[in-house]
Amino acid sequence: MSASRNELPQIIALGGHTLTTGDEDAALSRYILSQVPAERPRICFLSQGSGEDAFYVANFYRHFLALNALPSDLSLFKPHTADIAGFLLDHDIIYVGGGNTKSMLALWREWSVDRMLRQAWEQGTLLSGVSAGAICWFEQGLTDSISGQLTVLNCLGLLPGSCSPHFDGESERRPACHRLIADGGMADGFGIDDSAALHFAGAEPPRVVASRAGATAYRVERTPAGACESTLNASVLLRLEGSGGQLND
Repeated sequence: MSASRNELPQIIALGGHTLTTGDEDAALSRYILSQVPAERPRICFLSQGSGEDAFYVANFYRHFLALNALPSDLSLFKPHTADIAGFLLDHDIIYVGGGNTKSMLALWREWSVDRMLRQAWEQGTLLSGVSAGAICWFEQGLTDSISGQLTVLNCLGLLPGSCSPHFDGESERRPACHRLIADGGMADGFGIDDSAALHFAGAEPPRVVASRAGATAYRVERTPAGACESTLNASVLLRLEGSGGQLND
């Protein structure tokens, strides 16, 4: 079975998303699945940020099987295919989980997965992910990879600027993002609430979708007076069984 390809390179970066059967989580997942033309999208899980936690991987399979997708995962700890690039390119969607971004990127670079992900993106595979799996696509990300600290991490650079997830879910995220951008320690970029996502397609400005009212994303930029935050308008996904990612603007 060959993968479906989008005409434009696309990335969906989620600020916070858990793999449960709850309406909010399912709505964001349906939205991701609806962005590719396949009737049953082939979606591959990269869980290196969590050390390939078995419970996380099992939840991924349960979650996306229930949504009529065809899930799989790529392990870099267990024996795996020699043709990693071919395996990734055989999927419609790649979904990257949360966890330790710094360790995840180091492992990817050792196996050249960073280069393979860029190739997949350029060839029309939809890239997506949550938390670590959101910031990894940007030039820089605000990460808690070091316990007790929020630091700036250089990432894959598929998307310009910086990203900070969990903007409304972790109390230190927003002030740290503002401080680092104001001081010039981190590039201008985006903050993303839990239950919200930024959808980038080609060179167009990102679309913001959310699975609960009040969740959204923000543009944060350096000005002479400090960091300036602008709220982006979000389209709220209808949280109805079988909605297919329908939007309620």
